[in-house]
Amino acid sequence: MAENEENNQAAPAAPGTEQPQGPQFALQRIYLKDSSFESPRSPAVFQSQWTPKINFDIKTRSNKVNDDVYEVVLILTVEAQLDEQPAFLVEVHQAGIFTAKDFDDAQLEQLLATMCPNILFPYAREAVDAAVVKGSFPALMLSPINFDALYTQQKEAAAQQAAAGNGSAAEEAPAPEAAN
Repeated sequence: MAENEENNQAAPAAPGTEQPQGPQFALQRIYLKDSSFESPRSPAVFQSQWTPKINFDIKTRSNKVNDDVYEVVLILTVEAQLDEQPAFLVEVHQAGIFTAKDFDDAQLEQLLATMCPNILFPYAREAVDAAVVKGSFPALMLSPINFDALYTQQKEAAAQQAAAGNGSAAEEAPAPEAAN
């Protein structure tokens, strides 16, 4: 009989009916905001031995769209040089719209600078590779990027500059370079 009495007690609320507690993060949309490809020396570039020097630049920017809604744009720029002349230049602006609610300012800054670019990077990498291949160049497989480490380096560099310059304006930390 005790078993029946336990079964008649009120059941816990169904999952999804409670309001989540604490900070909330969600991806709303990923989209290609801008893309360009240039091969200024075509077709002559195809007649040389393909041993390029690859320069890689990465930037992020974010802006508030609405309350708790942010657009983050990951900008990848890749330039291949052959014999000190440009073989191709590709730039991709991969963007996403994210909801970030109930984060303090420091957490929000880190989230927009690390988590969001981590989500966007595979899409941007694919867009860069597709443009390069469509330009008739060998596939360019960009290595994964540790956005957490980049964020930490940038914060440390800014703190060192602020300490050295006694509050003078901090410059952006240099972007990593990759050679393939």
